[in-house]
Formats: sequence, C-alpha cells, structure tokens
Amino acid sequence: MRYFLPIIAFLFCAPFASAQNTVIDSVTSKKLNEVREISIALPPSYKKDKDRKFPLLILLDGEYLMPAFTGALDYGAYWEDIPEMIVVGISQNKNNERDTDCTYDKETGLPEGKGNNFFDFIGTELVPSIEKKYRVAPLKLIAGHDITAGFAHYFLYKDFPVFDGYIMLSPDYPTGMEEQIPERLEKVQKPIWYYHCTADGDVKKMATRIRKVDETAKTIKREGLRYRFDDFKGASHYSLVLYAIPNALYEFFSFYQPISSNEFNEKIVKLEQGYAQYLADKYEMIEKSMGMKMKIRLNDFKAIEAAIVKNKAYNEYDLLAQLAEKNYPRTMLADYEMAQMYERKGDNAKAIKSYMRAYQMEEIGDLTKDMMINKADELKRQ
Repeated sequence: MRYFLPIIAFLFCAPFASAQNTVIDSVTSKKLNEVREISIALPPSYKKDKDRKFPLLILLDGEYLMPAFTGALDYGAYWEDIPEMIVVGISQNKNNERDTDCTYDKETGLPEGKGNNFFDFIGTELVPSIEKKYRVAPLKLIAGHDITAGFAHYFLYKDFPVFDGYIMLSPDYPTGMEEQIPERLEKVQKPIWYYHCTADGDVKKMATRIRKVDETAKTIKREGLRYRFDDFKGASHYSLVLYAIPNALYEFFSFYQPISSNEFNEKIVKLEQGYAQYLADKYEMIEKSMGMKMKIRLNDFKAIEAAIVKNKAYNEYDLLAQLAEKNYPRTMLADYEMAQMYERKGDNAKAIKSYMRAYQMEEIGDLTKDMMINKADELKRQ
C-alpha cells in the first residue's frame, strides 16, 4: 500500500543548508535494465583528508530522506558526535519506481519480479560501484520509510548481510515479515545494529505490526545485536522521520562520541583501575567498527586525567603518555602527562625535567610553553 504523499515529499525536498557536497549521478543497472538516478553527498573532509575512509549510508526514498539525513549528519559531525559519512540516496519517486521497486509475492512475502532485481541492484551493483569510486569504510548502513523500510529488511535474510546498520522508519512489512524479523535478528551471523520506530499518529495497521515486532525483538539477548525502538508521542507517519533520524544516529554512534559527563561518572570513575586502558579500548573499538583510524580527542585525554587524579591512580599517567606520543608526536602532551605523574607522586626533580622537555616540543590545545616554564619554576621554588 502506498502511504507517500506528494506534498510531504515537497516539504522534505525543500532546500536545506548542508555542509556536504551533494551531486546528482546515475548508475547503469544490468539487473534493472535501466539507468537509475542517485544523489551522492560527500562529507566536508573528503577532499581534505585523502587517506581517510568514510562509512556508507544508503537511503531508499532518497528524494526526501536525503536532506533530512544530511542535515542531522552535518550537525552531529560539527560537535564530533557522529562521524562524517558518504550518503547515497536512490531516487524512487520520479517515475513511480517506489512501488515497483518494492514488489513482493503476497503469499511468500519475498521479493519478486522487479523487487528481486532491485534487491540485487543495491547489493551487487550500487554498493560495489560506490566502493570502487569512493573511499568507503567497512561500516555500511541502510535506511527507508514505510514500504522502502519494509523492503530493506530483505538484506537481513542473508546470514552475512551487506549492511551492518538498519534505520527502519515506520516500516510497512510485506506478508509475514513481523514474525521473521526477530528470528533473523537473533540468527544473523555478524554484529547488527537495528533501529525502528512508530508513533501514536502513525497508520494504525502499520503501528500495530511494528509494536508486535518490538515485543519479541527486545527480548533477544544475542551479543552481536544492538537494538532500539522508539514510539513517538504527538508525531504522524511523516513527522516521525525528523524525530527518529537524530535518535537513531546518536544511538548507533554512542561509542564514537567524546566522553560525556554521564560516561565519565557512570563508567570511567567507577572503575577500580584501567582508566587509560579504557581510553585506548574506546578508540580501538572505533577503528574496528568503522574501519578508520582516529586521533584521541584532547578533551578525552583531559577526562582520563581527571579520573586518574580522582582515584589517585597516578601510575596510569605512564600509559596515557604512551597514547599521547602515538597520537600527537612532536607535541608536548606526552611529556606533560609524565610530568603530571612525577609531580603527583612527589618526585619534583623528574617532574621538572619532564616539564622542561615539554617546553621544547610543539604547543597543543591549552598546553603552552609559558605554562611548562611556570610549572617547572613553581616546583623549583618548592
């Protein structure tokens, strides 16, 4: 059933201020025997950082989901809460492709005809072509709205799906899918992140089925599954999209975000030891999950310094200094961390030497040469 309204598409397709460079391109598909229009939004850092790879987000209903997603991504990336991503939107409303793309057998609930060809187009033509042309990290996500969200679930029917993350906005399921989704979330043989939502103003028939999926899916305890469901109050089938996108992205990339006061108080400070190792593990997980190396944020160094001081675990400054040397060589950060360790432990002579070594290195953040001299002079007076 088609729930898409042209007026809503117009509203969503209105110009949005985006820092991402969006271009219109096309892909010649042998599976579909046609040329399909796509929109590609490259992140601001794509041309600046030529060695960096970026996660890939494929958007069904690209005409109206594209501006909504790129706006949220731009905002999150500005605060370093969400990584920059390559976003590819598939046009599906120009010639009414949306319905035919999602064709399925009413008895089996499986894609048939053009629906089967469209499924193959995404997995075997579109994604490989984007990977060949652009620097794509291993992490791949897909998103859709109502019937396209329902269709995107077919990728979960594979034991090793093309996509790692699924953002399903008020999905309209094909026949029998609400029973099959929880089963697939439990059995898929790779880590999967799954988000879906509905609202009190959603289409009632769809909302009932979506809530039924949640009742079963939230009981799944598989280690590799990260799951979230939202049921919005005061939202419609269309407005829930703008509620859901930031919720979904911030939930998925919680591991990527800078250390927050909540993470500091609820996780880090409560550790008996291993504060610096927590920081190393956090960024190792980012690298493994996203296939990208990322420097440890300076504010995250400060958070671990605060935890070390609070718990008087001064020996941990040593590992923190090693992390500083690895992430910011030729700067004064590593020597500053060692100086802090010696000073806290009462070894002023070694602390002074470390501050003076730091003085000879490059300034970084709020660490300055004047600061190093002043700290060394203060210890000399003591």
